[in-house]
Amino acid sequence: MTTLTCRIRRTAAVAVALAAGSTLTQTATATAAPAQPAHHRGSHVTSAPLTSGLYQSAYSERNHVLWTTSAVGRPPVTESALLKVDPRTLKVKDSLQPPVTDPATGAVEAVYGVAVDDEHNTVWATNTRDNSVAVYSQRDGKHLATLEGVEHAREVVVDERHNTAWASGFGDGTLVAFDTRTHKETKRVTVEGSSPAGLAVNERTGTVYATDLEGDRILAVSPHAKEPTTFPAGDGPISVALSRDGRTAYTADQEAGTVSVVDLRKGEVTRSVPTGEGTLSVATDPRSGRVLAANRTAGDVSVVDPRRGTVVETLATGANPNHVTVSGSAAYVVDKSGSGPAGEDQVHRVRLGR
Repeated sequence: MTTLTCRIRRTAAVAVALAAGSTLTQTATATAAPAQPAHHRGSHVTSAPLTSGLYQSAYSERNHVLWTTSAVGRPPVTESALLKVDPRTLKVKDSLQPPVTDPATGAVEAVYGVAVDDEHNTVWATNTRDNSVAVYSQRDGKHLATLEGVEHAREVVVDERHNTAWASGFGDGTLVAFDTRTHKETKRVTVEGSSPAGLAVNERTGTVYATDLEGDRILAVSPHAKEPTTFPAGDGPISVALSRDGRTAYTADQEAGTVSVVDLRKGEVTRSVPTGEGTLSVATDPRSGRVLAANRTAGDVSVVDPRRGTVVETLATGANPNHVTVSGSAAYVVDKSGSGPAGEDQVHRVRLGR
């Protein structure tokens, strides 16, 4: 495969992950489905329809709320929402509508990536189509700010300890930092030729890690280093998570269908664990040290033991799982299945086994 062909293939893959393709239906009251048993060791899944166009989710420990983003269609995107979901019942408590950007077409500042800042009681979202990041109040849902200049903003992550939010600019190889108190840009790092996608941050050190989708590597930006550090990853890394001690990174390798285990001290991939076709999102369970990987094309979620390099559970979800996040003893997966009674995508709560 030529380099050009590889870049086109991967760019198309990201477009699939970021671009909605169905019609938004009215947000339905979620009704939890009966628990679905896991295939192996004691985890189980409860599912409920939310709305069309789901992308990512983030959990607020402060408010005990699951925030999810949705957006439907290509520009001008007129249907998008930031949903406030009860994590126990999986019912929608509130639906925040992004501001209108073009009254003539009805286009809105559509939301895709999402992260929570419990320190300042806000929720951050990437407005991928508008090359910006937005900030909303968790308390009353008010739109607080739109921060421009993040080209094809894909993900956002919050470092509460250092009052910083980082956004990945997939379109121009940038990582942009904002002060979570003032919402002002504080740092911009550009790595020529890179395509930053997924993000994770070590709040102890303040170092942010980004997957370089087309470069098959991880970019690391430390508060004290003059230049970014790079680490190897698998084929097509699109999402990244860190171990509890911050010494290991895990990447979802979309092209390879694997999770790579990266030793950040040695700077090498120590294991590559096959998980399923189209691995798109990873999250770490800090209690057990296991890693959850959403395999979009395979239509399931793998639970990986990174020490042994094995998949210990395979969890059935709806088709096209798009993102996974972990909080406490539960993980939350949003899909793009369109399998709800009115064509909605679903949210799945996974009670994790030990």
